[in-house]
Amino acid sequence: MKTATQEKKGAINRIQFSNILLATDFSPASAAALHYAADLATLYGAKLFILNAVAPVINPMTPPQGWADLEKAAREYERERKEEIAKALPGMAPEVMIREGNVWENLEAAIPEKRIDLIVVGTHGRSPAGKFILGSEAERIFRRAPCSVLTVGPHAEGHAKEGSIRHILFATSLGAEGAAAVPYAVSLAEEYQAYLTLLHVIETPKAGEVTSPHDFAAADERALKALVPAEAEAWCVPDVVIEQGNVTDKILDVAQERKADLIVLGVRRPEHFLNVSTHSPDTIAYQVAAHARCPVLTVHNFDGARP
Repeated sequence: MKTATQEKKGAINRIQFSNILLATDFSPASAAALHYAADLATLYGAKLFILNAVAPVINPMTPPQGWADLEKAAREYERERKEEIAKALPGMAPEVMIREGNVWENLEAAIPEKRIDLIVVGTHGRSPAGKFILGSEAERIFRRAPCSVLTVGPHAEGHAKEGSIRHILFATSLGAEGAAAVPYAVSLAEEYQAYLTLLHVIETPKAGEVTSPHDFAAADERALKALVPAEAEAWCVPDVVIEQGNVTDKILDVAQERKADLIVLGVRRPEHFLNVSTHSPDTIAYQVAAHARCPVLTVHNFDGARP
């Protein structure tokens, strides 16, 4: 992601996606993600890459006499996938990469190789126990990627079409991760000419201060409004919402009530991504992405350090 700072007072950092990568297994869940990736690539004039990780064609247990047939089948698979993409995205020329091995390992190599600044991933739905999940590979991407990730979850409805993102919900804890993500929410609102709602959820009242929700919300409302620079008011006058309760539930409730087409969240990447608090921004973002009825864009704040 490039940021270009305009040289005038009150200017904002604008985002520009240059290289977008869709991680796909060509399942129905990934089909919806394909349309969002293509829409964003068109909107920002970005190069679109499509990565499909497959099992190795030949392994140590494969008899040599079968190698030729397996290699022929692999070439046919690649040809069919490229034809499928060309049919789905007429007029576009994405770079399709069919690579052997683990999804994350291939992504980890492709991100610096192709200078990826946005990953788009579709997800599969429920675990065998019925719990809503993103799936192991999608979760690994979600938690580890050193760039922004657009997660098209199991409940995200519809496909991206021109003008389809009409309402963006930006939910923030008012911490450093929110400051890192706000340029994305504002830029996308401008590009899509979408309504923008700023949401802050107060999980518990501040001790000794609460007589009504309005009492503890006033300072947070001012802080929310201050996130959006005056320059952005030319195309975006955001609505400000302060809620109290469970953070994940409130984000999902407000998104559904306002018929949000996209949720933007800032996330601070934890040092140990598998051992995170249920109240951490990372875990909240994961739960939102797993349950939201629209795509969720997560923007990581690395405090200046990339992994």
